Amino acid sequence: MDKLAKQSILTTISAYLGVVIGYFNLLWLLPFVLEPEQIGLFKTIQDMALLLMPFAQMGVGNGITRFFPQVKNDPHSFFTFSLFLGLVGYTLVLFLFILFKEPLTAAFSEKAPEVNEYLLVALLITFLSVVNSLLDAFSRSYLKIAIPSLIRDVLLRLLMGLLVLGYFFEGYSFPQMIWGMGLVYFLTVLSMLVYMRKAGMLNLKFDWAGIPNSLKKAFFRYNSITLLGTAGALLIMKIDSLMVSSMIGLDANAVYTIGFSIAVVIEMPRRAISQVAMPVISGKFADNRLDEINALYKKIAVHQLLVCGLVFLLIWVNIDTLYHFVPNRSVYEAGKWVVLLIGLGKLTDVVFSVNGEIIVFSRFYLFNITATLLMAAAVVVFNLVLIPRYGIEGAAFASLLAMFFYNLLKFFYVKAKLGFNPFTKAVFQLLFAGGLSWVVAGLLLPKMDTILLDLLLRSGLLLLVYLSLVHWLNAAPEAEKWLRDRAGRWLKSGSN
Repeated sequence: MDKLAKQSILTTISAYLGVVIGYFNLLWLLPFVLEPEQIGLFKTIQDMALLLMPFAQMGVGNGITRFFPQVKNDPHSFFTFSLFLGLVGYTLVLFLFILFKEPLTAAFSEKAPEVNEYLLVALLITFLSVVNSLLDAFSRSYLKIAIPSLIRDVLLRLLMGLLVLGYFFEGYSFPQMIWGMGLVYFLTVLSMLVYMRKAGMLNLKFDWAGIPNSLKKAFFRYNSITLLGTAGALLIMKIDSLMVSSMIGLDANAVYTIGFSIAVVIEMPRRAISQVAMPVISGKFADNRLDEINALYKKIAVHQLLVCGLVFLLIWVNIDTLYHFVPNRSVYEAGKWVVLLIGLGKLTDVVFSVNGEIIVFSRFYLFNITATLLMAAAVVVFNLVLIPRYGIEGAAFASLLAMFFYNLLKFFYVKAKLGFNPFTKAVFQLLFAGGLSWVVAGLLLPKMDTILLDLLLRSGLLLLVYLSLVHWLNAAPEAEKWLRDRAGRWLKSGSN
């Protein structure tokens, strides 16, 4: 667990450093440099590429993590075989993209015709994202996630910011900037290759004879099955952005995207914990240590709610202040309610813990496809119904409904099949602490005329009430003990 905790901390630091850069890029740099329609196009191309990526990857990323314990004697041949499958998957997606290009372009032709001019950029980013995701999965199997997280969360955002700055200083045109996104993703792939080479994890071996045919079949079958689940999960998270662009317009997607990106910060600790927990859960299933998985299920629910709940509260009680610093905020602050709705949706992922990861690495992984495809279909229907009536708030509410029912369905399935339950007394204590903290800091505290003073006082009061209640209720004793131990070591080393 020490190694697990260390990697989680380093990954969380990288995630939040990336958030700082991402905040600067999306909440200040892009609105300052680009018009709303340009921001909408910028994000639509990225989201389209990310939506295609799981189909092109063919579920190989999760397959690497699941089957890696069985190929430790010859991991490099296994990895090369995985890369080959990823390239085959991308080729199939490329063929289907060409085959269905006409209806795809028709979807954007009325409200966002500019998207159709840069479809090749989306395909290029998809290819590079597939390669990068497989490199990341292989590193994760070695429990090496800190540097890949730094590359994914920090370097990528930093390079994107520099790309926009280059356009601002008239180094190139806007179309060239859009094509430059492909170069940014290429540099992240190159960085991963250099890191893995130096760490001794990258050694391509094209002799696959040592991989048993039975394992190849099981690997391919698992990937084919989880492909639909992974793609459906991303569809749930990304289709709203594309539908806002195609049904309302690129300027509306810019407003929606900025609100969505503020809310995404809430789940950053969950992502870090999930990345570290996946190989651990896989290993425990391989050893049939179900009780340990159930215990981990409960611990993760408490600790990620402790952190993610606090982040959500800090964002929402200061939401007007956050939008105050956005250039042209009169345009973008219309997305404030998107932040609340998407934030609540992210909290459902947090509260229900790692139910999806448990299903994926259990013998019941087939259910993940059923649940995900049902919810993917539901979110499309929700969007088709709610966007015309409520605009971008309708898209956000559609995502909230999809995330809640998706997690609820997986919770009941895990409970029925494995007897696992993430909900302990501590979860409800944390929800109580969060609700009371919001009332005190968000509703009872009067608004200050000075923006920075309001931010500091409101955040300080929220932290005081929330952490005091957590301590008084003894909701997270392990987290408190860990902090005391680290503080004691830091003080001891400082005194020496």
